Amino acid sequence: MNIYLIRHGRQNSPLCNVNVELAKEGRRQAEFLGRRLANYHIDALYSSNLIRAVETAEILNKYINQPHLIREDIREISFGHLEGMSNEEIDSEFAAFKREQMLLEEDIPYPGGECGRQVFERAMRTIEEIRTSGKSNIAVVTHGGVIRALVSGLLGLDMSKKLLLGASLENTSITQLVYYNDSKRFYLQRFNDYAHLESEEGLLRTIL
Repeated sequence: MNIYLIRHGRQNSPLCNVNVELAKEGRRQAEFLGRRLANYHIDALYSSNLIRAVETAEILNKYINQPHLIREDIREISFGHLEGMSNEEIDSEFAAFKREQMLLEEDIPYPGGECGRQVFERAMRTIEEIRTSGKSNIAVVTHGGVIRALVSGLLGLDMSKKLLLGASLENTSITQLVYYNDSKRFYLQRFNDYAHLESEEGLLRTIL
């Protein structure tokens, strides 16, 4: 079984985890990814319930043409009191939290929000649904915090180090998990793969 964890397209706001639609660049990113996924024999499509993930999945589904299943369990990590704030406001008002977080010594929750372990435990409810679905190639449109938590948890990594998984996860990047029934194990096949965007510099967060 192949599970393709996909980070949603670029959202139409720079503020922290606001529930808004895709930017025009996000829609373009999803179109590029959809054309790529058309060759992946996708037989199931999931997304979180946040608007940016739902819209990304809807664009992908023009190429995949599968029932679109929406699951709240794979929504983005709760940033608690940071939500709706700009990066500058966060750096100013939550400087002590950011310093502690970047020590990477504990899986500390966002003030008033979640930690990585909490995200992993709720997201695994959807992963278990997928694992037992009988499908072979599943696309899951979700969020950067969820992808890092799932990869860390499934590989048995220290959740406090989850932010070391990719300095920046690209919008519409693919992180592929492979599950084998015989070993009952998940394997990481690829991480933050954004080859479909490499010729489109304006759609990238990372400068190549």
